[in-house]
Amino acid sequence: MVSYGEMSREGTSTMFFTNSEIAGSLDEYEALSSSDSMEERQLSHSTISPNSEVTLAWDNLSVHALSKIGGRQQQKMILNEVSGAVKAGSLVAIMGSSGAGKSTLMSALAYRSTADKKIDGKILINGRQLGNYMRILSGYMYQEDLLLPYLTVSEHMNIMANLKLDRRITQLEKKILIKKVLRQLGLLKCIDSRIGGNDDDKLLSGGEKKRLAFATELLTDPQILFCDEPTTGLDSYSAHKLVTMMNEMVMTGKTILCTIHQPSSDIFVMFSQLILVADGRIAYMGSTNNALKFFESLGYTCPSSYNPADLYIKVLSPTSGYRDNCKKTIKRICDQFAVSDYAKEVDIVVQYELHLERFTTLKKLEVRNNFEEISWVSKIAWLTYRWSLEILRNPSLEATRILQRIFIGLIVGFCYIGTETLTQNGIQSVEGIIFMFVSENTFNPMYAVLHEFPLYLPLFLREYKSGLYHPFTYYVSRILSMLPGFLLQPFTFVITAYWLAGLRTTGYAFLMTLSVIILTMNVSSACGIMFSNAFDSVPTALAYLVPFDYVHMITSGVFLKLGSLPTAMAWVKYLSWLMYSTEALNILQWKGVLNITCGNVTEGVSCIKNGTDVLAKYDFTEDDLIIDVCGMLLLLVFFYILGYIFLWRRVRHY
Repeated sequence: MVSYGEMSREGTSTMFFTNSEIAGSLDEYEALSSSDSMEERQLSHSTISPNSEVTLAWDNLSVHALSKIGGRQQQKMILNEVSGAVKAGSLVAIMGSSGAGKSTLMSALAYRSTADKKIDGKILINGRQLGNYMRILSGYMYQEDLLLPYLTVSEHMNIMANLKLDRRITQLEKKILIKKVLRQLGLLKCIDSRIGGNDDDKLLSGGEKKRLAFATELLTDPQILFCDEPTTGLDSYSAHKLVTMMNEMVMTGKTILCTIHQPSSDIFVMFSQLILVADGRIAYMGSTNNALKFFESLGYTCPSSYNPADLYIKVLSPTSGYRDNCKKTIKRICDQFAVSDYAKEVDIVVQYELHLERFTTLKKLEVRNNFEEISWVSKIAWLTYRWSLEILRNPSLEATRILQRIFIGLIVGFCYIGTETLTQNGIQSVEGIIFMFVSENTFNPMYAVLHEFPLYLPLFLREYKSGLYHPFTYYVSRILSMLPGFLLQPFTFVITAYWLAGLRTTGYAFLMTLSVIILTMNVSSACGIMFSNAFDSVPTALAYLVPFDYVHMITSGVFLKLGSLPTAMAWVKYLSWLMYSTEALNILQWKGVLNITCGNVTEGVSCIKNGTDVLAKYDFTEDDLIIDVCGMLLLLVFFYILGYIFLWRRVRHY
């Protein structure tokens, strides 16, 4: 059976598209997008190829926003049993006043609604229920551009091409494709320019960033493209050029849906189809030309010099002070459309798609089944490269942190320089040095990483929802990109302060101290990462982290003899990497020391003569070095696992 919209032939096939515009020897190359789920590769005997035309239909679609008030779940209706269809080769404008539900409608159709939305009804692609494959079949251009400012246009496109496209496509083919897309959007001149942030000068403008976001979606040559306010922030020339390009794309059989807010008349006439959303209902759906006839039949005539788009928005927008009358007007228009011939034309397409669904035996739909995505290891490598470029492009931040470590190391070293460690006073000095070593590599790095994951959370959620990579891939890549700093910063601190402070001069003691401090900083950073993923904001995470740190600091063994801890609190020390680190450093400094002098000992105060006595004073055991290192390693793994669990929990809400 061949579906409406020219379904592709049954069976597997390799998908190619040709491009005679590309300079060079390659006239034909693959442009394939990645599969989101193994489920979509099973139990299917039919495919939609990249060049197949598709029809999108929805029937009795309702969307409710979910929220909790006073512990009770509340529902607010956004869309109320709307039906419609969009044929292949259509450039569709979805319009309506603010809060009408147009963005919600597009998100639902694109399979990108968040978990706080409840969706009822049917959405079909060529007679198949909507599923994860929609993320591969379609592209989605968001209103807000989330582009990494430190990347160049070339780097951004190259990374996205390697994440999105088939791994069998060569780097030369990807490079040609990137240049072709950038040339079409007028961005080739910016290929080596940094994207930049909103406050950067002489970098990409707002319009160029919008076009770059559009170019990113074109890499996979999607059959359906959703654009949320694509002309917002663009000048009239750039907006016209962007919509013109969309018009050229739909001529090849693609389908593009755009939410758009009061477009200019010359842009509005380029849209072939119009969907007007008002108060959660459809006020009109059909060709742009017929919209004027429909509104004229209701008594709303558009003057010849007036932009029709402005008329539609004016009629369908609630006016302050006249809200009840406006709602009655909107209801009348929606009711009139529901029984109009225009609605019946749309309903024919919807019923045909429902007919296909009822009579097909296929329960799943496979998209581009010949596609071979890059391995998860390669995705981690590309993402790590992307995050690492931030450090390379902003070396002052990492350099400042390293200089800070050196400066503090010098302060610590010079404060204790010349200290005779093998004396009664020297014992206190060594304990002070050890505390500085542990605290400096615990609290500073822990608080420094609190913002790392929240900073890029919106970008991660957007790319995850598009099926670009798994949360685990993102999580590992972010940690790997930060790892050089987690190694270099404690290294510079220890190598600066250790010898100045007059600590034990053996190579073993130095190297093991360095290893323990590096491990201490990594455990602290892992704890900070865990807290940053556990809470919705950095201030909230900080509010819980501070008392957490105090408990661990008290149980480190420096301020309180561990054996005197109350039974109810004694177990906390086993979760304190500060205790493990402090004990390990004490063992490295005092184990085997037998010649501590007793000069100037106050009468009645016992003299500590060897390292064993020093360790016993703090309830440390000289044979626990391996236990301490293993304890910190276990906590490192534990915090990272919890951090991922918290990140995954947040993903489930989107």
